[in-house]
Amino acid sequence: MQMKSKRNKTLFLIQFGVLLAIEAIFCFTPLGSIPAIGPIVATLAMVPVIITAILLGTKAGTIMGACTGLFSFMVWTFAPPSPIVAFVFTPFYTLGDFSGNIGSLLICFVPRILAGTVAGATYHKLSITFPKKNVLSYSLSAIFGSLTNTLGVMGGIWLFFGKQYSTIAGEIFLLIICSTILTSGIPEAIVSAILASAVCKPLKIILREHT
Repeated sequence: MQMKSKRNKTLFLIQFGVLLAIEAIFCFTPLGSIPAIGPIVATLAMVPVIITAILLGTKAGTIMGACTGLFSFMVWTFAPPSPIVAFVFTPFYTLGDFSGNIGSLLICFVPRILAGTVAGATYHKLSITFPKKNVLSYSLSAIFGSLTNTLGVMGGIWLFFGKQYSTIAGEIFLLIICSTILTSGIPEAIVSAILASAVCKPLKIILREHT
Protein backbone atom coordinates (compact mmCIF):
# COMPACT_ATOMS: atom_id res chain seq x y z
CA MET A 1 0.00 0.00 0.00
CA GLN A 2 2.80 2.41 0.91
CA MET A 3 4.64 1.49 -2.30
CA LYS A 4 1.53 2.19 -4.38
CA SER A 5 0.97 5.51 -2.61
CA LYS A 6 4.56 6.55 -3.29
CA ARG A 7 4.20 5.50 -6.92
CA ASN A 8 1.00 7.53 -7.33
CA LYS A 9 2.66 10.58 -5.78
CA THR A 10 5.61 10.26 -8.13
CA LEU A 11 3.27 9.88 -11.11
CA PHE A 12 1.35 12.96 -9.98
CA LEU A 13 4.52 15.04 -9.74
CA ILE A 14 5.67 13.88 -13.18
CA GLN A 15 2.34 14.74 -14.77
CA PHE A 16 2.21 18.12 -13.07
CA GLY A 17 5.81 18.84 -14.08
CA VAL A 18 5.13 18.01 -17.73
CA LEU A 19 2.01 20.17 -17.82
CA LEU A 20 3.88 23.00 -16.08
CA ALA A 21 6.60 22.81 -18.73
CA ILE A 22 3.98 22.98 -21.49
CA GLU A 23 2.40 25.95 -19.72
CA ALA A 24 5.76 27.72 -19.64
CA ILE A 25 6.20 27.12 -23.38
CA PHE A 26 2.75 28.52 -24.10
CA CYS A 27 3.39 31.59 -21.93
CA PHE A 28 6.94 32.42 -22.98
CA THR A 29 6.88 31.55 -26.69
CA PRO A 30 4.64 32.33 -29.70
CA LEU A 31 3.47 28.69 -29.64
CA GLY A 32 0.85 29.69 -27.08
CA SER A 33 -0.97 32.03 -29.45
CA ILE A 34 -3.25 31.21 -32.36
CA PRO A 35 -5.03 33.54 -34.82
CA ALA A 36 -8.68 34.15 -33.97
CA ILE A 37 -10.65 36.80 -35.86
CA GLY A 38 -8.83 39.54 -37.76
CA PRO A 39 -5.97 40.90 -35.64
CA ILE A 40 -7.33 39.20 -32.50
CA VAL A 41 -5.17 36.42 -31.08
CA ALA A 42 -6.46 33.60 -28.89
CA THR A 43 -4.14 32.19 -26.24
CA LEU A 44 -3.65 28.54 -25.30
CA ALA A 45 -2.41 29.40 -21.82
CA MET A 46 -5.57 28.13 -20.14
CA VAL A 47 -5.41 24.70 -21.79
CA PRO A 48 -2.74 23.18 -19.47
CA VAL A 49 -4.54 24.72 -16.48
CA ILE A 50 -7.81 23.07 -17.50
CA ILE A 51 -6.21 19.72 -18.31
CA THR A 52 -4.42 19.77 -14.96
CA ALA A 53 -7.69 20.45 -13.16
CA ILE A 54 -9.42 17.59 -14.97
CA LEU A 55 -6.66 15.02 -14.69
CA LEU A 56 -5.12 15.88 -11.32
CA GLY A 57 -7.95 17.57 -9.45
CA THR A 58 -9.21 21.01 -8.50
CA LYS A 59 -6.35 21.77 -6.11
CA ALA A 60 -3.72 20.97 -8.75
CA GLY A 61 -5.62 23.03 -11.32
CA THR A 62 -5.74 25.97 -8.94
CA ILE A 63 -1.98 25.75 -8.34
CA MET A 64 -1.35 25.54 -12.08
CA GLY A 65 -3.52 28.62 -12.51
CA ALA A 66 -1.36 30.45 -9.98
CA CYS A 67 1.77 29.41 -11.91
CA THR A 68 0.17 30.72 -15.10
CA GLY A 69 -0.52 34.02 -13.37
CA LEU A 70 3.13 34.21 -12.33
CA PHE A 71 4.32 33.46 -15.87
CA SER A 72 1.95 36.08 -17.26
CA PHE A 73 3.15 38.62 -14.72
CA MET A 74 6.77 37.98 -15.74
CA VAL A 75 5.98 38.35 -19.43
CA TRP A 76 4.01 41.58 -19.03
CA THR A 77 6.63 43.05 -16.69
CA PHE A 78 9.83 42.23 -18.58
CA ALA A 79 8.79 41.68 -22.22
CA PRO A 80 5.23 42.93 -22.75
CA PRO A 81 3.81 41.77 -26.11
CA SER A 82 1.68 44.93 -26.22
CA PRO A 83 3.15 47.85 -24.23
CA ILE A 84 -0.08 49.80 -24.67
CA VAL A 85 -1.92 47.53 -22.21
CA ALA A 86 1.00 46.20 -20.14
CA PHE A 87 0.10 48.31 -17.11
CA VAL A 88 -3.18 46.38 -16.87
CA PHE A 89 -1.27 43.21 -15.91
CA THR A 90 1.67 44.55 -13.93
CA PRO A 91 2.05 47.40 -11.41
CA PHE A 92 5.61 47.96 -12.62
CA TYR A 93 4.70 49.47 -15.97
CA THR A 94 3.66 53.01 -16.86
CA LEU A 95 2.41 54.44 -20.13
CA GLY A 96 1.98 58.20 -20.06
CA ASP A 97 -0.69 58.99 -17.50
CA PHE A 98 -1.57 55.32 -17.16
CA SER A 99 0.19 53.20 -14.56
CA GLY A 100 -0.33 49.77 -13.05
CA ASN A 101 -1.47 49.26 -9.48
CA ILE A 102 -2.60 46.54 -7.10
CA GLY A 103 -5.52 45.95 -9.43
CA SER A 104 -3.03 44.88 -12.10
CA LEU A 105 -1.85 42.02 -9.88
CA LEU A 106 -5.42 40.95 -9.20
CA ILE A 107 -6.20 40.93 -12.93
CA CYS A 108 -3.03 38.96 -13.68
CA PHE A 109 -3.45 36.30 -10.98
CA VAL A 110 -7.04 35.89 -9.81
CA PRO A 111 -8.73 34.95 -13.13
CA ARG A 112 -6.02 32.34 -13.85
CA ILE A 113 -6.34 30.83 -10.40
CA LEU A 114 -10.12 30.75 -10.59
CA ALA A 115 -9.99 29.16 -14.04
CA GLY A 116 -8.29 26.10 -12.57
CA THR A 117 -10.67 26.03 -9.61
CA VAL A 118 -13.81 26.35 -11.76
CA ALA A 119 -12.64 23.78 -14.33
CA GLY A 120 -11.77 21.26 -11.63
CA ALA A 121 -14.94 21.78 -9.60
CA THR A 122 -17.10 21.64 -12.73
CA TYR A 123 -15.51 18.41 -13.90
CA HIS A 124 -15.86 16.83 -10.47
CA LYS A 125 -19.58 17.66 -10.40
CA LEU A 126 -20.28 16.64 -13.99
CA SER A 127 -18.33 13.39 -13.74
CA ILE A 128 -20.63 12.37 -10.88
CA THR A 129 -23.81 13.60 -12.55
CA PHE A 130 -22.97 12.19 -16.01
CA PRO A 131 -20.47 9.36 -15.33
CA LYS A 132 -20.73 7.91 -18.86
CA LYS A 133 -20.56 11.20 -20.76
CA ASN A 134 -16.88 11.99 -20.40
CA VAL A 135 -16.60 14.19 -23.49
CA LEU A 136 -19.45 16.39 -22.23
CA SER A 137 -17.76 16.73 -18.84
CA TYR A 138 -14.39 17.58 -20.39
CA SER A 139 -15.85 20.09 -22.84
CA LEU A 140 -18.09 21.95 -20.41
CA SER A 141 -15.36 22.07 -17.76
CA ALA A 142 -12.96 23.54 -20.31
CA ILE A 143 -15.49 26.10 -21.53
CA PHE A 144 -16.37 27.26 -18.02
CA GLY A 145 -12.71 27.40 -17.00
CA SER A 146 -11.68 29.36 -20.08
CA LEU A 147 -14.57 31.81 -19.82
CA THR A 148 -13.81 32.33 -16.13
CA ASN A 149 -10.39 33.62 -17.13
CA THR A 150 -11.69 35.79 -19.98
CA LEU A 151 -14.53 37.34 -18.01
CA GLY A 152 -12.30 37.77 -14.96
CA VAL A 153 -9.64 39.63 -16.93
CA MET A 154 -12.04 41.84 -18.86
CA GLY A 155 -14.17 42.47 -15.77
CA GLY A 156 -11.04 43.40 -13.83
CA ILE A 157 -9.98 45.84 -16.52
CA TRP A 158 -13.41 47.45 -16.41
CA LEU A 159 -13.39 47.58 -12.61
CA PHE A 160 -9.86 48.89 -12.02
CA PHE A 161 -9.11 50.85 -15.20
CA GLY A 162 -12.52 51.64 -16.67
CA LYS A 163 -12.46 55.29 -15.67
CA GLN A 164 -8.98 55.84 -17.11
CA TYR A 165 -9.84 54.20 -20.42
CA SER A 166 -13.21 55.93 -20.60
CA THR A 167 -11.51 59.34 -20.54
CA ILE A 168 -9.95 58.42 -23.87
CA ALA A 169 -12.31 55.95 -25.50
CA GLY A 170 -15.58 56.98 -23.88
CA GLU A 171 -18.45 54.58 -24.53
CA ILE A 172 -16.33 52.80 -27.11
CA PHE A 173 -14.41 51.19 -24.24
CA LEU A 174 -17.40 49.04 -23.29
CA LEU A 175 -17.73 47.99 -26.92
CA ILE A 176 -14.04 47.01 -26.94
CA ILE A 177 -14.56 44.90 -23.82
CA CYS A 178 -17.56 43.08 -25.32
CA SER A 179 -15.93 42.56 -28.72
CA THR A 180 -12.80 41.12 -27.09
CA ILE A 181 -14.90 38.59 -25.22
CA LEU A 182 -16.68 37.57 -28.42
CA THR A 183 -13.72 37.54 -30.80
CA SER A 184 -11.05 36.20 -28.43
CA GLY A 185 -12.75 34.68 -25.38
CA ILE A 186 -15.23 32.53 -27.31
CA PRO A 187 -12.60 31.03 -29.69
CA GLU A 188 -10.36 30.32 -26.69
CA ALA A 189 -13.20 28.49 -24.94
CA ILE A 190 -13.95 26.42 -28.05
CA VAL A 191 -10.31 25.50 -28.59
CA SER A 192 -9.95 24.63 -24.90
CA ALA A 193 -12.98 22.33 -25.09
CA ILE A 194 -11.64 20.52 -28.16
CA LEU A 195 -8.11 20.08 -26.78
CA ALA A 196 -9.28 19.10 -23.29
CA SER A 197 -11.49 16.34 -24.73
CA ALA A 198 -8.80 15.15 -27.16
CA VAL A 199 -6.11 14.98 -24.46
CA CYS A 200 -8.01 13.97 -21.33
CA LYS A 201 -10.05 11.10 -22.74
CA PRO A 202 -7.11 8.87 -23.77
CA LEU A 203 -4.96 9.94 -20.82
CA LYS A 204 -7.68 9.04 -18.34
CA ILE A 205 -7.76 5.52 -19.80
CA ILE A 206 -3.99 5.17 -19.73
CA LEU A 207 -3.66 6.50 -16.19
CA ARG A 208 -6.47 4.24 -14.98
CA GLU A 209 -4.56 1.21 -16.28
CA HIS A 210 -1.33 2.23 -14.52
CA THR A 211 -2.66 3.21 -11.10
